[in-house]
Amino acid sequence: MKIKALRLVEVNEFVRRQVKGSGKTYSESLSFREIAEHAQEQMEKNIFKAGYRKGVRVVKVNKSLVDKFVCPFVKITSETKLVSRLIKRQCNEEPYIQTRALNGMLLQAGKVELILYSNKVLKENNENSTNAEWELISINSVPEGVSHLPIGPVTMMRNQLNLNGGTKGRYSSDDWAKSIRFYQKYIV
Repeated sequence: MKIKALRLVEVNEFVRRQVKGSGKTYSESLSFREIAEHAQEQMEKNIFKAGYRKGVRVVKVNKSLVDKFVCPFVKITSETKLVSRLIKRQCNEEPYIQTRALNGMLLQAGKVELILYSNKVLKENNENSTNAEWELISINSVPEGVSHLPIGPVTMMRNQLNLNGGTKGRYSSDDWAKSIRFYQKYIV
């Protein structure tokens, strides 16, 4: 009798927005299920670090898979044309000003990180999609030559103020400064 292994990591509905044209990291060749399975394999090998709070993990994607992800970032130059608009990610959230590049070359991903939230953290705001111990929330590509991708300042604000769509968290002034500095140099 073959025993089916339990899935430690499942796909949260929120990550499913990360598709071509979304301005987010995505993969054309890997399914969300396959990405979640890879996250589980990496966690079983202890290839992860603690996230911005307890119950959040950042899982490193194996180097052999990095080229299967599209990095949405371009480097901002004096030639970059920008457009801003007022948007909401989800209907229950406050709108925010999103700025995007209209031109520029997409950067290569140097690495990719998978953001996982524990079931306990997701249940704080009734945002769990499954009963799995961990859920894949976000796929983040880090441009080649960049050592660390900071959480975006709008996400940090939403989290720190515990607004709808945010997951309670606190950040240092250094974290805030690094986030703003990064997003002054790179844009989607």
